[in-house]
Amino acid sequence: MTDSSVLFTPDPADVKASQLCAFQRRMGREHGAPQGSYQEFWQWTIDELDLFWEEVIAEAGVVWERNGAPVREGDTMPEVRWFPGARINYAENLLRWSAEFGDAPAVVGRHEDDRREVLTWNELRGQVGALAAQLRAWGIRPGDRVCAVLPNLPQTVVALLATATVGAIWSVVNTDFGPRGVAERFAQIEPSVLLTADSVLFKGEEQDLRAALPELLEVLPTVTRHILVDQTRPARTGGEQPGAEPADAGRSDAGGGAEEGSGVGAAPVAGDDPARVRSADGREVESLRFSQVVARQQEPEFERVEFSHPLWVLYSSGTTGRPKGIVHGHGGVTVEANRANLLQYDARPGDVQYSAVATTWVVWNLLVNAMSRGVTIVTYDGAPFAGGPHRQFELLASERATSFGTGAAVLSTAHRLGYSPKDDYDLSSLRTILSTGSPLPDPTWDWVYEHLSPTVKLGSDSGGTDIASGFIGSNPTAAVVRGHLQGPYLGVAADSWGPDGTPLTDELGEFVVTAPMPSMPVFFWGDKDGSRYREAYFDVFPGVWRHGDWVTRFSDGSYVIHGRSDSTINRGGIRMGSADITNAVDRVEGVAASMVVGAELAGGDYYLPLFVVPAPGQSLDDDLRERIVAAIRRDVSPRYVPDEIIEAPGVPLTRTGKLLEIPVKRLLQGADPAKANRATAADAAVLDWYIDFATAKAGTATGA
Repeated sequence: MTDSSVLFTPDPADVKASQLCAFQRRMGREHGAPQGSYQEFWQWTIDELDLFWEEVIAEAGVVWERNGAPVREGDTMPEVRWFPGARINYAENLLRWSAEFGDAPAVVGRHEDDRREVLTWNELRGQVGALAAQLRAWGIRPGDRVCAVLPNLPQTVVALLATATVGAIWSVVNTDFGPRGVAERFAQIEPSVLLTADSVLFKGEEQDLRAALPELLEVLPTVTRHILVDQTRPARTGGEQPGAEPADAGRSDAGGGAEEGSGVGAAPVAGDDPARVRSADGREVESLRFSQVVARQQEPEFERVEFSHPLWVLYSSGTTGRPKGIVHGHGGVTVEANRANLLQYDARPGDVQYSAVATTWVVWNLLVNAMSRGVTIVTYDGAPFAGGPHRQFELLASERATSFGTGAAVLSTAHRLGYSPKDDYDLSSLRTILSTGSPLPDPTWDWVYEHLSPTVKLGSDSGGTDIASGFIGSNPTAAVVRGHLQGPYLGVAADSWGPDGTPLTDELGEFVVTAPMPSMPVFFWGDKDGSRYREAYFDVFPGVWRHGDWVTRFSDGSYVIHGRSDSTINRGGIRMGSADITNAVDRVEGVAASMVVGAELAGGDYYLPLFVVPAPGQSLDDDLRERIVAAIRRDVSPRYVPDEIIEAPGVPLTRTGKLLEIPVKRLLQGADPAKANRATAADAAVLDWYIDFATAKAGTATGA
């Protein structure tokens, strides 16, 4: 590491004033914790794991009933249970800040058309109470499921917190998921209530989402109640100003609802009486407007549930089948949210957090989690670069954001476009940037300091859906070094291991976690014997979490991540199984077979090629390409439209019929073609074609 690789060094006074150092000093006084480097203190938190998590709860002022619960039962993952018998509610721990900040903004909603809506802490609390009361009136009880197909809106935050308030289980995907993608996730958890939006404005086009509701209800047969988040913007007249609230904004009769029984997919009608909407197969479902429900604001009644009671269901990529439902608990998420925001990010009451995220991505959950420390959050449901590369930075500047969470692609795209935000905006309020989802290219680290802010603390953190937090990354005490994650989070027993379980330093290894964390999944949905959970993380090293990332751990405790060690597609931080994409492609008429590979390339680029084997007598012409792209957009998501669609003679299979995705991925990443194991292939000639393709692609990239 050279001096030129150090991009930012925090002011010693700021380090001393950080909440992490205050916590470290208290641990020193009360428990003899070392007062030296971050690495020394981190090691103490691992050696004193139970004490550390108890003290995090005390430091954060978490609201709960311990009831004499031990810190944990069991020592070996994944059987560990945290604070068994304690009772807690996630929503109560976020909304407690209304007592201190009642009329201050809690959630600011920004939209592509420059509309701005604000929920104060008191308003947020009242709306959560109203929606929670409606859920209870519908018979929703702890353990029932409430699902949503919603973009990143203040109303989505309200819906999550109301669901948590009653102890029900929340799950959400973004509106770019088609009915098939929704069904693969939600149908397995059998929701009783579904929330959808009437419209979304994206890339300048307003999309009416109501037409999709009948098919969504058809693929979710357990849904008996529906709530329509009314976002429709009436057409502007000549006298209206851009961004102005329409005269009837917030009225329950705004938006042009159809009358009850007016046809399949009819929008709910106004008034106190519930409307009915119909599924595509004719089933009637009771429906209310969101604005109508939350207009009756009231004090929420929080259902304190057992520490590990399910809070939400997130989803795996579905590489080997339908996506796995990853269940996190109220207690684990609440404690982790406080630990990460308090100690790693130094978030403080009154800060403003904006994250460029879709609701499908776990970073949306992390945005909401920031409220556990009294942070105001900013939501945005438009295109990331609507109107140009300035959009994200205009949002940061106009909201005086102190923290920016984003996928690496947002920063690298602005960099590639040659944009310099500091020339246009005052970003002096911005203290931290959290980049995640994929490794940040080295040149983009430099671009941040040259063209965004020379005083911002840039962190590239790694964690994920699996734990709804990070494993390694930011802390307020260390310097920012180009390409490096500063180190493991406190209380995270991170390491890099070789194939035999030997810890590795300064060389490539598998990222592992050797001790449990409270926010590790409580279970996978439908995994009655826990076998799928154990297979996902503990099949290689029993009792040790193997995350599936290639990393290098350096002697100073920092890390570099080299990408996924499996075949998961990971574009923009949202993982998707390759099978999700190829299943959609293979249904297109004229396609015989397909294979998709996501490869992290040198320099931080991500390459997503789709290989297509046309049906006999068919060629991969422009018409077939267009239909393939349309199928991916419709059935999966526009996010996974490939970089290239390539005609191939076949898909490479093992002798037992398994796709050779990982070998092809590694070839694209520069692995030696001579080491490709042709003997494992059912058809060596087909594998040879992919070897030749990858070699040619590598030659093109290097100019050979």
